[in-house]
Amino acid sequence: MFLKWPGLTVVTTVICVASLPGVSAADPPPPPLPDVVGFTPISPVDYTVMDGNWYAWAGPDGITCVINRQTVGYGCSGPLPGAPDGANLVSGGLAGPPTFATTDRPIFAAAGEVKPLPANTRLSFRDISCGADEAGAVTCVNLRDQVGFTVGPAGTFIDAVNPLTARPEGVNPYLPGFPPG
Repeated sequence: MFLKWPGLTVVTTVICVASLPGVSAADPPPPPLPDVVGFTPISPVDYTVMDGNWYAWAGPDGITCVINRQTVGYGCSGPLPGAPDGANLVSGGLAGPPTFATTDRPIFAAAGEVKPLPANTRLSFRDISCGADEAGAVTCVNLRDQVGFTVGPAGTFIDAVNPLTARPEGVNPYLPGFPPG
């Protein structure tokens, strides 16, 4: 707001602070998702269940993860470390970011006994790639929207920011450094 007196202009600023449910100013942003596409691809033969409709594998401690080849959905279910509000499911689809949910049963139990992915390997189907790192964390990424989630011993988080659409105003992702600063 500008206040004007002859020969004097005073500028005042109003600062508004908004808060989002479940997010505090002290919460750090989630770390970036690892580059699971850079992990070694493995044959899905040993991970194929449900008459070939799913790829399923074990995540950290009691978690089962799945890529559904029919719906191109993906997710992990079980006791998700650090998930908000006690969520026990994180899942996504072919478009848009993944979400957390709470279910009354382990929804991927139909997969039966599954084995973990070896460290630094990935399974992929269409635009979905999921991989495991050395610490046993599982990361799944929707490559179309460049969003996904990580479930690991240190926590579970979603990265719902598409880097091609979430950029500061005036920045062109196709011309790095433009406009010059």
